[in-house]
Parts: sequence; structure tokens; C-alpha cells
Amino acid sequence: MTTFGNLSAEHLKQFIERIERLIEDKKAVLEDIREVFAEAKGTGFDVPAMKEIIKLRAKDKAEIEEEEYLLDVYKRALGMLPEVE
Repeated sequence: MTTFGNLSAEHLKQFIERIERLIEDKKAVLEDIREVFAEAKGTGFDVPAMKEIIKLRAKDKAEIEEEEYLLDVYKRALGMLPEVE
């Protein structure tokens, strides 16, 4: 067994192989996700809207409210919303 300080080549190889397997798993999952989006699109759903909903569902309520508030401030500053009196 080759060692480098306290590290063994076999231990390193095991980590690399685990990471490689996880990368392959990730590729398979990403392909599955693409297929589900294609299926949803084929039945008439708007995929960009679905992706936006998925992003929103991953955030907590306070984060969403803060983003919406900031967007409203910017829109108002650019004349995209009526002024509040």
C-alpha cells in the first residue's frame, strides 16, 4: 500500500470512486428531471413558470417577501409601478 504522510493511496482511490459514482447518479437524476419537464411541456404546462415555482418553494417566506419588496422598490423607481401616496 502506497502512503503519503498519513494518507494511503487506497483511501484516496476509494474517495475518488465514490465521487465518480455520485457524479454518475447525478447525471441520471438530471436526465430524469429533464424528462419530467418535457412531459409537463407536452401536456401544456409552461416549464419556465414551473422552474420559477420550484425555486420559490425552496425559499422560506421571509426570503420571498424580502425579494418581492425589493423588486417592487426597483419597479417603482423605474416607473413600472404607480407611485404610492
